[in-house]
Amino acid sequence: MDDIELYLNRLSSEKEIFAECADKLGADSINSCDELSGLLMSVDEDVKYKLYVSNEKVGNSTVEQVKNVFSEAEKNNACISMEVIEDEFLNLIDSEARLTSMAKPRSLVHRDGELHPAVHIWIIKRKDMGIYVLLQKRSHEKRICPDCYDVSAAGHVAQGEEFRSTAVRETEEELGLKIHGSDLELIGLHKNEYKEKDINDYEMRAIYLCRENVDVDKLVLQSSEVSDVCWAEIDELLAVMHDGDFKHCIDLEELAMIKKAVF
Repeated sequence: MDDIELYLNRLSSEKEIFAECADKLGADSINSCDELSGLLMSVDEDVKYKLYVSNEKVGNSTVEQVKNVFSEAEKNNACISMEVIEDEFLNLIDSEARLTSMAKPRSLVHRDGELHPAVHIWIIKRKDMGIYVLLQKRSHEKRICPDCYDVSAAGHVAQGEEFRSTAVRETEEELGLKIHGSDLELIGLHKNEYKEKDINDYEMRAIYLCRENVDVDKLVLQSSEVSDVCWAEIDELLAVMHDGDFKHCIDLEELAMIKKAVF
């Protein structure tokens, strides 16, 4: 049985959604739900349609209508099965490192290893002669690098979102820390690729510094993302990162970027 993946983007127009259906179903054009229904009823070989629906909390009547057409086709055509999958859609980055308007479900971006935007927020403070960074310990529920120490806060840039606003949102969601966009200092962009089994997470990260002397006892951690936080002096951190007992997914190049920006 063939699997056909369709992207039903709640931020797309009716024309764009029908164009996606036509492309994935091999039709010259589809202009209405009636045309889509007729095409599906003519299917005479077993096929499974996976409908990836973007997870924005906005209405899109065309998305709902298309879902209903596929549901009815499944009932009336024994060759057809279908599955609806809600997912975050991410804009892709092209070969010249430019953010594009092309959006794709996050799970498929990670499967196919396509370059996409993300943010890393490093909260830092000076103490005595050292520079300290706030580390989060990733929740054991995380699919990638569970129970590992990592950057203060991080996240993907959802379609249509900006890097800086994403950084503000992720810091509040993961740590319960409200900051303003002006509190963030962009120190560079950095590509990173992580591969494990069926995951190929290839990111273009905007790296931000936030110079806040945070009281860790007052942070409200997002339990599904973060299990703990702690301060670490950056040179001491570098000294233990190769110790097998210290589980982490910290990027050495990012620490080098921090030291260059601060000293």
